[in-house]
Amino acid sequence: MRPIKPQPEPASFYEQVQKKGEEFLVQHPNLKGSKLKPYWRACIPELREAYSHICAYTCHWICPDTGAATVDHFKPKELYPQDAYRWSNYRLVCSLLNSRKGVNEEILDPFTIQDGWFTLHFPSLQLKPGEVLTQEEAYKVERTIRILKLNDMTCINGRKSWLIPYLKGAPLSFMEEKAPFLAEELKRQKLLDLGHPIWQTFHKISSPGA
Repeated sequence: MRPIKPQPEPASFYEQVQKKGEEFLVQHPNLKGSKLKPYWRACIPELREAYSHICAYTCHWICPDTGAATVDHFKPKELYPQDAYRWSNYRLVCSLLNSRKGVNEEILDPFTIQDGWFTLHFPSLQLKPGEVLTQEEAYKVERTIRILKLNDMTCINGRKSWLIPYLKGAPLSFMEEKAPFLAEELKRQKLLDLGHPIWQTFHKISSPGA
């Protein structure tokens, strides 16, 4: 996970989403969660564009045809229906990670975390807390990783899928566009040299049967 700068609300958002949602809440003040009208789906194309098609939690590109982009209500709509139609409460997230988050409120917000809170270990590609964090901050990072299962094989294989093209000669700019956190960590840790010994270790542990 990396810090994300909140993007401005699209000009069409109020009419397409917020106004309809607020009117619905007035008419149905006791409804929440899945009972709410999903007007937010109308803004998914704008949300994708605003955040460069990058999932807020995996920091990977969400493919338009096979990668389901969803609106994550950072403040869960089951608990905060009054915020269900607010652009500021939306995070672009792939469907798998949105499902894993659910109504959990312990997840760190990409809009408020700082650089260096999450780091990537090479060659394992596992996320871990940054070294400069307080004990409380490190706990929150570890808790977020556990809840979202950011170190399970699905997420690790996702990182591999963006790293391997670079190791085979794809330009760094490709990774910067599709997996920006991974690219940032390679640069920060000075691992851009394909001849670095760590990549020999990576290939050994990544080979079938390793």
